[in-house]
Amino acid sequence: MTAVELEVRTLLAALTPTAAKADIYAEDTYVHETVQHLERLGIEPDAFARQHSLLLLKPDAIVARAVEPTLEWLAENDFQVIGAHRLPVNRHLARAVWYFAWNIATAERRRLADLLVDISDALVLVVRGADGELPVSVRLTEAKGPTDPRKRQPGELRYVLGRHNFLLNLVHSPDDPADVLREFTIFFDEAVRRDLLTRTVDGAAVAAELAQELYAAAPARSFDRAEALARLCADAGVPVAAARSDADCARLLYDAWDAGRALDPWSVLVLGSFVLPMRTGSGSQTLPPVTAKTWLEGRS
Repeated sequence: MTAVELEVRTLLAALTPTAAKADIYAEDTYVHETVQHLERLGIEPDAFARQHSLLLLKPDAIVARAVEPTLEWLAENDFQVIGAHRLPVNRHLARAVWYFAWNIATAERRRLADLLVDISDALVLVVRGADGELPVSVRLTEAKGPTDPRKRQPGELRYVLGRHNFLLNLVHSPDDPADVLREFTIFFDEAVRRDLLTRTVDGAAVAAELAQELYAAAPARSFDRAEALARLCADAGVPVAAARSDADCARLLYDAWDAGRALDPWSVLVLGSFVLPMRTGSGSQTLPPVTAKTWLEGRS
C-alpha cells in the first residue's frame, strides 16, 4: 500500500464500519479523486463526507414524477438540498455505482437495468444535514426505506413515493460517508464538483427547474403490471389470456428476446420487474450494506 493509499485508508476507517470496504476503497480511483479535489479546494474530506449525502432520482423516478414529493419529504425530514445536477446515465455508470453489489444480480436484472438507463436522464441532489450520532448519509439511507417494498414503513421516502417493487424503487443514496466520497466523483466530473462545492444556490429550486426539463423529455408512464402485460401481448401478438402466471409472463419476455422482437421498453421494465429473478440463488454481495444498526455497532 502506497503512502497515499495508507492516508486514504486511515481516513476511511472513520467513515465506514466495514473494514473490507475501507481496504478496497483505499485503492479506489473515485475515492482518491474526490479526496484530492476536496483538499485542493480547502474542504476537509472527513467533515464533508459526514455532513453530506447524495440522492439519485433514477429514470423511474422521473417517469413517476417523483421529484417534487422528494423535495417536500427532504425538507420535512431536516435535509437541505444544496445542489442539483441533471445526469445522463448509461450502463457503465450503473455498474460503477453498484459494482460491489452486482455480483449477486441476475442476467435479467442487468438487462432490465440497461433498459432503465435509456428511459431518461437522472437527477442527483446534494444533501446536507446535521452530523450527529448518525452521519447524514446513514440517516438518509435509513429514512429512505429498504429496497424490498414489503419492508417499507409509512413515512419512509420510498413508501411516500409509491410501493412499486424491488427494481423500480425510484431513488438511491450512498450507505455511509465512505460511499459519499466514492459516488461524488462517479456522478460528477471536476467542473461540476467545483460548481456544486463553491456556488451558493437554492438547491431545491434548481432541482424543481431541472425536473420540468426532465419531465418534458420523458413522458409519465404507468407502473401497473396489467397495463404493461396488455401492451406487451399486443406487441408480441399473443392473447393476454396466454400469460396468466408469473412463469407465463417471464416466458413471454424470454421468447420475445430470443426472437429479437421489438417490445415497448417501459412495459418490459414494469412486467419484468415483477416476474423475472433479480438476485442469484446463492452468495452475498461483495460489500454488505451499511445500516444505522451496523454503523452504531461499528462505532461502539
